[in-house]
Amino acid sequence: MPTSRNEHTQPAAFPAHFLFGSATAAYQIEGAATEDGRGPSIWDTFSHSPGKTWNGDTGDIAADHYHRLEEDLDLMASLGLGAYRFSLAWPRIQPTGRGPANPKGLDFYRRLVDGLLDRGITPVATLYHWDLPQALEDTGGWTSRETAHAFADYARVCGEALGDRVAVWTTLNEPWCSAYLGYGSGAHAPGRTDGAAALTAVHHLNLAHGLAVQQLRAVTTNTPQYSITLNFHVLRGRGDGAEEAVRRIDALANRSFTEPLLRGHYPEDLIEDTAAVTDWAFVRDGDLTEIHQPLDLLGVNYYATTAVRLWDGVTPRQNHDGHKDVGGSPWPGSPQVEFLEQEGPHTAMGWNIDPEGLEELLLDLHTRFPNLPLVITENGAAFDDQLSARSDGTHAVHDPERIDYLRRHLAAAHRALASGVDLRGYFVWSLMDNFEWGYGYSKRFGIVHVDYETQRRTPKDSALWYRDLAVTGSIPPLPAARGR
Repeated sequence: MPTSRNEHTQPAAFPAHFLFGSATAAYQIEGAATEDGRGPSIWDTFSHSPGKTWNGDTGDIAADHYHRLEEDLDLMASLGLGAYRFSLAWPRIQPTGRGPANPKGLDFYRRLVDGLLDRGITPVATLYHWDLPQALEDTGGWTSRETAHAFADYARVCGEALGDRVAVWTTLNEPWCSAYLGYGSGAHAPGRTDGAAALTAVHHLNLAHGLAVQQLRAVTTNTPQYSITLNFHVLRGRGDGAEEAVRRIDALANRSFTEPLLRGHYPEDLIEDTAAVTDWAFVRDGDLTEIHQPLDLLGVNYYATTAVRLWDGVTPRQNHDGHKDVGGSPWPGSPQVEFLEQEGPHTAMGWNIDPEGLEELLLDLHTRFPNLPLVITENGAAFDDQLSARSDGTHAVHDPERIDYLRRHLAAAHRALASGVDLRGYFVWSLMDNFEWGYGYSKRFGIVHVDYETQRRTPKDSALWYRDLAVTGSIPPLPAARGR
């Protein structure tokens, strides 16, 4: 396996205030899809539609976290986590996306937050991790301005219920996926394939963020931090016209969010590139002021890099952008760009392993937004883990590839810190194996193994390694090789 620079040099300890946590998402782990007043989400509808997910898998049960909350809280504590990043299920709190809160839904999240605090774990709450109430999709979903306003009302409900205890509020997780995969490519719920709809969704998600931040600030009674989490595309240009290919995809993937959120405008080249797709009339006077709200943190999700070049229009167009190809495109206005397969090693998702891409990203964000602290809110890898039995009847999962992946990316994060980046924390994706969206249960990202038949949790070797990291604040060495 190739090594990144300085990989074998043990970095110094992370700062004392640095948060080490793990992350999950409601639909991926909770289960209890029809219990205690929860309404259907677009992912319930999508996963129950034939052919949309691997093996027809759904999140109906997932990791059964809803019923195993105390067990999972104890598990987090046993792993020494300093923080836990979770998402609130909008349809569990407002079954139709509007109206009064469902008391049983809010009670679950109160118990979650209180359980975290009782164990000394910092609660980091994400308002939206893709599970839009189906009733809102039926009236337009993220292509409708009304959804942004409904989201602001939902944010207020959550802030009133939990706004004295949550330490960090994140409005949206990866709005790129919600907009471009949900409304452009069709790979994610709701499964639409319309470039104009995708760009409309981009704007309404940005608007929803800005409106939600204002509502949260109005009702929280502690002193939380406010953030959004973006999945940045670290681009590698190839061949003639590489600079143009990178520019176009950077506009769609990255700057369509960072510029309105952090600077108060959309990039002119993005609007020009997509002029044949939409006239951007959905952007109304005053919207950008609403969107451009002060933030305390920027969440950064990173897994792999993306290689692009201008397509010659003759050879078969490559589409190795890291996402399921179901016929639509998540790249409206840029059919002349192709996405190249990259050299390994790769994870089970087919994503290349490039820790230096994370360092590069953190340095770039720090340069462009020097006064905005960063948090790595997701980083991790899926591998084909195997559960093995020990002689004493317990079980183990030896996952040296994942430990190596995490160790190298944490070393990259530490190098960025040493270069002056204001990096505040790192959240491994994911706490436990779960429903991996369109891939169902075929991909395992967790540091804790879940047996979906019995729901038994087994900390993998990577969980024990990560516990050492969280407890000491220093990157542990690679464990000695073990037989399977």
